[in-house]
Amino acid sequence: MPRRNIYLLVIISAVSLVCYLNVNRYGRILTYAMEQIDRRYLEEIDRAELFEGAMEGMIGRLDDYSSYINSKAVEQFQETLDQKFGGVGMEVSLDPKTKQLTVLSPIVGTPAYEAGIRAGDKILKIDGQTTQGLSLRDAVDRTRGKPGQPVVLTILHEGDNKPVDIEVVRDIIRVETVLGDTRNADASWNYFLAGHDRIGYLRINTFGEETPEEMKRALKWLTEHGMRGLILDLRNDPGGLLAAAVEVSDLFVASGVIVTTRRRDGHVEETYEATGDGTYTGFPMAVLVNQYTASASEIVAACLQDHARAVIVGQRTWGKGTVQEVINLESGQGMIKLTTASYWRPTGKNIHHGKDTPDDGDWGVMPDPDCEVVVEGNKLTELLRWRLRRDVYKPAENNGPANHKQPPVNDKPDFSVDPQLQRAIEYIEKAIAEKK
Repeated sequence: MPRRNIYLLVIISAVSLVCYLNVNRYGRILTYAMEQIDRRYLEEIDRAELFEGAMEGMIGRLDDYSSYINSKAVEQFQETLDQKFGGVGMEVSLDPKTKQLTVLSPIVGTPAYEAGIRAGDKILKIDGQTTQGLSLRDAVDRTRGKPGQPVVLTILHEGDNKPVDIEVVRDIIRVETVLGDTRNADASWNYFLAGHDRIGYLRINTFGEETPEEMKRALKWLTEHGMRGLILDLRNDPGGLLAAAVEVSDLFVASGVIVTTRRRDGHVEETYEATGDGTYTGFPMAVLVNQYTASASEIVAACLQDHARAVIVGQRTWGKGTVQEVINLESGQGMIKLTTASYWRPTGKNIHHGKDTPDDGDWGVMPDPDCEVVVEGNKLTELLRWRLRRDVYKPAENNGPANHKQPPVNDKPDFSVDPQLQRAIEYIEKAIAEKK
């Protein structure tokens, strides 16, 4: 081997060794610190908790979207992606006035529905423990568990004075991510907007593994029933899987770039393009967004806007333009959710609102001209409550195992409560009329 190559190998080996020792040095210091705490700290400590604290502190020095997921939270995190979990099958909320845990709607066919739990019921206790003062998350966690395990719910049916104990056996619950406007008598979603039968209305509340297939089924139903325009509601959607956002975008864009991802060196790592398969075109679209539309939902909104496939109505989106990878740690010590790339819209603009991005800079997804409609504060609270009332499943007379009184649902809604939706309706109706 030439002497020059030998020198080169020696230099490379030396640099590699220095890098290894440098990285390993911090590992040795961390291990030493944990050993000193274990030996010297006044009180006995749990080394696993100490490790988790170190991980949380280290990942916490990164961006807002990177995080350490401990072993106890891994299952719940995976359930969110899989759209299924062990539970009883009901949507709940805290009553805004009484803060009492209240059933919004049981999911038809689930243990809660079969047990006779209905919208408007108050959940006073879970396995004998009061729900008063519980956060919504803690209450939901208590109803979840392994399929086959029972849970006793103390329920006060609406209109009754005396609570009853109902034992419900948990089962696998599948969560819908694509919703319509109101529920039909059989609890299926009506994907047409009430009072506007030519206009389809689809809401995506998160982007999970099943979201693209749910969208395909809904769009197939709408087209078979004469849809002439579509409103896609992405408001308050925190995002989810990049792959799901790409597939949903592909349903409406025949060709071209959907989104690109870039690593920290700025080079394009991957380009996602429309396949042209099963594309839904030929009808006007409006996409509703607001200040809580983020991540995967921003990918869809930006793609449809850049390809002039839909108008964007509402408010500037959150501005979360980064991709997180989930890395499993050995020995079942949890996961790291790590920001590894940024995503860029078809026009080559970055959506992300980083710490160095000025508030008045070019980030997020902006509404189209004349389509910005701001809803904030009390008006937003009122809108959300109105939307929840419309989501309630109201069974027909004698439908289901129990027949409790349901909260009223306005069959002829006053869309002035939702000025963003109202503006989208105006656009779609005008576009339909112009096509005649």
